[in-house]
Amino acid sequence: MERLQIDKQLKSLPSKPGVYLFKNERGEVLYVGKASKLRNRVRSYFQSQGQSLKNRLMIPQIADYEFIVTDSDLEALILECNFIKRHRPKYNVRLRDDKNYPYLRISLDETWPRVYITRRYERDGARYFGPFASSKSVRRTLDLLKKLFPYRSCKRPLTGTDKRPCLDYHIHRCLGPCIGAIGREEYFSVIQQVCLFLEGKQEQIIKQLREEMNKAAGSLQFERAAFLRDQLRAIEMVVEHQRVLSTAMHDQDVIALARNDGEACVQVFFIRGGKLIGREHFVLEGTQDEDARRIMGSFVMQFYDRAADIPPRLLLQSELDEPKVIDEWLRNKRGDKVVIRVPRKGEGKKLVDLVAENAAEALEQLRAQWLADEQKTRLAVEEIARYLKLPALPKRIECYDISNIRGTSAVGSMVVFERGQPKKSEYRRFQIKTVPGANDYAMLQEVLQRRFKRAVKASRSLEPDSQTTLIPDKTDWGILPDLVIVDGGKGQLHAALDAMKELNISTVPIVAIAKEHEELFTPDCVEPITLPPTAQGLYFIQRIRDEAHRFALSYHQAMRKRTTFSSLLGEIPGVGPKRKAALLKHFGTIDAIREASITEISRLPGLNRSVAENIKCYL
Repeated sequence: MERLQIDKQLKSLPSKPGVYLFKNERGEVLYVGKASKLRNRVRSYFQSQGQSLKNRLMIPQIADYEFIVTDSDLEALILECNFIKRHRPKYNVRLRDDKNYPYLRISLDETWPRVYITRRYERDGARYFGPFASSKSVRRTLDLLKKLFPYRSCKRPLTGTDKRPCLDYHIHRCLGPCIGAIGREEYFSVIQQVCLFLEGKQEQIIKQLREEMNKAAGSLQFERAAFLRDQLRAIEMVVEHQRVLSTAMHDQDVIALARNDGEACVQVFFIRGGKLIGREHFVLEGTQDEDARRIMGSFVMQFYDRAADIPPRLLLQSELDEPKVIDEWLRNKRGDKVVIRVPRKGEGKKLVDLVAENAAEALEQLRAQWLADEQKTRLAVEEIARYLKLPALPKRIECYDISNIRGTSAVGSMVVFERGQPKKSEYRRFQIKTVPGANDYAMLQEVLQRRFKRAVKASRSLEPDSQTTLIPDKTDWGILPDLVIVDGGKGQLHAALDAMKELNISTVPIVAIAKEHEELFTPDCVEPITLPPTAQGLYFIQRIRDEAHRFALSYHQAMRKRTTFSSLLGEIPGVGPKRKAALLKHFGTIDAIREASITEISRLPGLNRSVAENIKCYL
């Protein structure tokens, strides 16, 4: 669909609630959104001003769109969630899951219920607990349950007439329903204890077991009393290790997130009766350039849409996008009221901060996990050398990226990987100095020439009778990389080659990676090289490219913030360079000045109350 046709259809959009889907020329869904008024929301994407970076990347790819009108905002919310799960659009915030998350299923629909792992959640009369973030965490829970409660783990039909029990019976891990050693009512009591344990009601189990133990001892069933005593001690030991996080005895989930460039990790603490009974972390994709409200709202929708249980209370790190609609949806899912709070102080705030800290640590571990696997990185480097036909394995890889918005606050980044690991001490940032306007090719050339001119000077300083001295810098600029990666397509590749040619450097292999289809462009190949989606080499190059992009973007955002801050203050009458510098040094952001009192501003060097009142009035 051409742009003129899109513009024509935009005029006919209804002013009703609904869901819209943007598609590319291949019919792939790029983005799914909901709106109270479809007409206003969809048309806003095609306005030239005020667009986010994500929208500026997405809008040129839109070749078609469709919409579905709903009766209410709640219906639109549910439909949006279903479409995101079905299509997994590139530009939506979404849970990273190539497969369904695992659950613990207690088959109450069977005569002799079992406890096992499943990836399918259905309303079939069974009890489900989860979702868990990984099969590893659910197996750890299953192992603990099997040690504490003697339920059956076999799958065969039970008649109660088997001649011999299995080993689990002899080591007190099963009560032997296969040989008729236990009645159905007593077995169901054990299953109910499993459910109570997973619900965080361990004190109730302890009370039951203590009563049963005393009753067995009173009737001289000493062997059974000893078995119950050991089970009681094991559960009490588990309870002792459960951390008490809240003096209030609320059942609640505490949710916070940590972000790093386009990635986000959400941590959930499950607190029942004031005690932490479990925690899981989930990775989100498509979070770049999204605010915290949108990310938190998307996670709450997608997580509790598949959750087996919704607690009566949620503590969140940030407000939700469209809180009233999500609150109504949660209430309908739970069948009762769900209190949603964003604490600003007190015990709740401390809880949220603790969860946020755990989320940050989890994200850092996930980012390092892949690179820490030496076998994977070695395989990745070998694949890169083979696909790119390099003369040797690249021990040192340098990647370059440019970040700017229409040429403003333009910066470049250089990241270094040695032997498959990031060498952050040699990361470098470049502020673009010679290129006016938006010219990514020229900016890339400037960065490469500044880097490799230093390499040329450093190598000359090592020659006999050379008068050139090494540039004082922690980076050993004289070490040439075995591979240079630039973010972009053919244009960026040729720009990089021209920059290197001017410096007479022809021995360093260069490759460009284009984001849209993850194609690799090299000087020797007319057609781009496409690595298999599952190739370790492709994943490794993507990680290096993303690291260069993250490093450039963080510098660009800092530059923009400083420039915007400085220019806005410069418009205030009576605020010159010295006063601007004092405000910049003390407050750092415009929002911080807005929140500051006139007295606090007037205390800064060179400022008085009159100027402080001027600043507050202007902002």
